Amino acid sequence: MGKIILGISGFYHDSGAALTIDGSIVAAAQEERFSRKKHDPRFPKQAINYCLQEAFIEADELDAVAFYDNPLLTFDRLVHNALAVAPRGKEVFIDGALGILGKKMWVNDYVRQAIGSLGKVGKVLFCEHHMAHAASAFYPSPFTSAAILVMDGVGEWATTSLGVGKDENIELFAEINYPHSLGLLYSAMTYFCGFKVNSGEYKLMGLAPYGEPRYYSRIREHLIDIREDGSYRLNTDYFGYLDGKVMTNEAFHALFDGPPRKPESRITRREMDLAASVQKITEEVVLRTARHLRKSTGERNLVMAGGVALNCVANGKLLAEKIFDQIWIQPAAGDAGGAIGAALLVHHLYFGEKRKIQPGRDGQKGSLLGPSYSSESIRAMLDRKGYPYHHIQNRDERLRLVAQAIADGKIVGWFSNRMEFGPRALGARSILGDPRNPNTQSVMNLKIKYRESFRPFAPSVLLERVSEYFEMDVESPYMLLVAPVKKERCKPMDLERFRGGDDDMLPVINQVRSDIPAVTHVDYSARIQTVRREDNPDYYDLIKAFEAITGYGVIVNTSFNVRGEPIVCTPLDAYRCFMRTEMDLLVLEDCLLYRNEQPQFEDDENWREKYELD
Repeated sequence: MGKIILGISGFYHDSGAALTIDGSIVAAAQEERFSRKKHDPRFPKQAINYCLQEAFIEADELDAVAFYDNPLLTFDRLVHNALAVAPRGKEVFIDGALGILGKKMWVNDYVRQAIGSLGKVGKVLFCEHHMAHAASAFYPSPFTSAAILVMDGVGEWATTSLGVGKDENIELFAEINYPHSLGLLYSAMTYFCGFKVNSGEYKLMGLAPYGEPRYYSRIREHLIDIREDGSYRLNTDYFGYLDGKVMTNEAFHALFDGPPRKPESRITRREMDLAASVQKITEEVVLRTARHLRKSTGERNLVMAGGVALNCVANGKLLAEKIFDQIWIQPAAGDAGGAIGAALLVHHLYFGEKRKIQPGRDGQKGSLLGPSYSSESIRAMLDRKGYPYHHIQNRDERLRLVAQAIADGKIVGWFSNRMEFGPRALGARSILGDPRNPNTQSVMNLKIKYRESFRPFAPSVLLERVSEYFEMDVESPYMLLVAPVKKERCKPMDLERFRGGDDDMLPVINQVRSDIPAVTHVDYSARIQTVRREDNPDYYDLIKAFEAITGYGVIVNTSFNVRGEPIVCTPLDAYRCFMRTEMDLLVLEDCLLYRNEQPQFEDDENWREKYELD
């Protein structure tokens, strides 16, 4: 057996753990899935325990434990920031110092308390935040060499890093430092538009197509100076994060015509146009930076990580521009993925182990790296709880029944295989629907997910069929690329009243935009997941069964959770979510549960208050 390394991320947001053996990722999970606290930032004790149990590893067998950033460098930034804004910013400094001095400096102790051992090295090995992101993007990629782009809010000092990876080596040769951050600019606009920072950015991205970028020039003139090579500087006079606990200040509010939108209030034309404007800025920076990277490195392939890499619209534009021949993006591009990067960085650079690349395949294993549950354990839980179910052992019959239910307009909770690592449901913990049905989007948003009606859903499409539905002919297994729906499938929309200034999005949302309306966004785009049998056989064959019934090799896929709740982890999590919503059918591996057969569900009537709405 090769080197066994535990990677850990934590104490900021989205804590996680990952275990690698001989350079192969054998387990990875976010703490939120076990604690049921969305974006849980606490030390990932439960995720660590899962990883060790999954691989039958004892703590004293670990060759090393690696943490995803360097708290001393983060503290250095905190001190310099405090000095720069003094006497303002006292609360920001105190909160930050408590987080670093009270937690991150004591990772050794947290690990000992969690698992009783620091492994054979006898101490936690710390790496730099952006190196962990870079490693998480490069080492699992299918490339022997590639340019590397890391963009996020901030990691220690760096907010944007450019680099190159070759074989086992990674070099980051240029960076932009705090307080200048594309990620923080996007988060500031997220906050201003009434969504929660570090979780609502994808809502802003989904809102952007409803607006026009009429604030673009205002942002360029006052907030950000973008150079030809993609480097940039922010005008910090407009931001509140340097000396306060909010992202924006009064100057920002005056620039954009008033105070921030109150959360849960009506979304207006201003928010739509701001979303469109900052999205255009983001795409401009990403494309310019990518062109500079291609020119300066000569590399034909690109890998990406960091929170900005989850902006799948920008990623789609990058793909369409063909700046690089191939692009690979870490599916857990945010902080949780730093656990994978830290472990692989130690494996290859600290221990000097060689990379093992399978030609044409990445090392992420479909990102299905979390826990799975046997049919026996599921049935034991259902029997113990007295929940009626149908045990359908014949696989083909089971998939046919589920596919027929979807084709009949039913909404299906799908629980199969190992849980996904990262923010996207990829066909293991998913809610599924019929993309042909014009009511699917509104039903799933309002009656299942309890979320804003404007937000689009993603299609899961058979890899060999992707170019029949979308203007794309490459793999997108991790739902990180947006591409247009085929023109011949699109239907015209009446946008005259809406484009004329009407704030009401519902007439637009409810218009049928294509023959797969449930996955076609208002700009005729879709966030695509391609599915191949090698990654997830049951999910692939379910879509094949749906195709056999309907002629369509594509289904609607959204994460198995309700708003404010993490994606489900256990069969009981799935049942509770099923009964709290208006789903019609729950599939727990080979067990089918129909809503109309279930007993009255006794639940905490205040269960929603336990989850932090975002």
